[in-house]
Amino acid sequence: MPPLDTVILGDNVTTMREFSDACIDLVVTSPPYDNLRTYGGHTWDFNGVATELTRVLKPGGVIVWVVGDATVKGSETLTSMRQAIHFKDACGLNVHDTMIYASDKPPLTHNRYEQCWEYMFIFSKGRPKTWNPVLRKADNPGGKSGKFVQRRDGGFEAAHTDTRTPENVLERNIWSYTTGHERNGHPAVYPLALARDHILSWSNPGDVVLDPFAGSGTTCVASRENARHYVGIEVNLTYVEICNRRLGIAALNPT
Repeated sequence: MPPLDTVILGDNVTTMREFSDACIDLVVTSPPYDNLRTYGGHTWDFNGVATELTRVLKPGGVIVWVVGDATVKGSETLTSMRQAIHFKDACGLNVHDTMIYASDKPPLTHNRYEQCWEYMFIFSKGRPKTWNPVLRKADNPGGKSGKFVQRRDGGFEAAHTDTRTPENVLERNIWSYTTGHERNGHPAVYPLALARDHILSWSNPGDVVLDPFAGSGTTCVASRENARHYVGIEVNLTYVEICNRRLGIAALNPT
């Protein structure tokens, strides 16, 4: 069992090799991708990370893999898709869902429509053991739910129904978040709400949530604030210090 409720300074593959098999309920992480940022000059071993994450994940556990692609010489790298295929074919995990994280602050890309989203791949070891779906307010709460039926001539017509739209309905798999107010010294911070929503969706109180690229500690903070145990791994000492500072603030001022 890894040490709980701590951020470990070290290489993630080497550190995870010390963990026992099937000890993690959920992974929520955003790895560095395509060398878009240097992160202190550290490199990482994708194959090693994927292998170790698969090993330490419990049956029914989930990996949330938030990632995007660089554009090199006018062409997207598709690294994220290759990673998803590796998790499926080499590691044997299910690609349970391909979700989208839409940001309100797209980077400048020039000569094409502005890039404003990243993948949130949901990998699972078998069927996810936990799903607490996020709900959203219905567009037309209390209204009649319409459906269409096919006529004999091949066309469609509205069918009458007494079914009423409930007040809240299942959220779609494109999630939008406002960004820009969580700067803390790390070059690539993702929203605390993003980590929170995945933690609530795929785990229960008391479960163990791992982030092998802890960065500024967003997953760890969201886990702590929602009664989950967290384990963070981060190779950069400066970022570990940011994590510990944020976790200290979170402990004093829980939301």
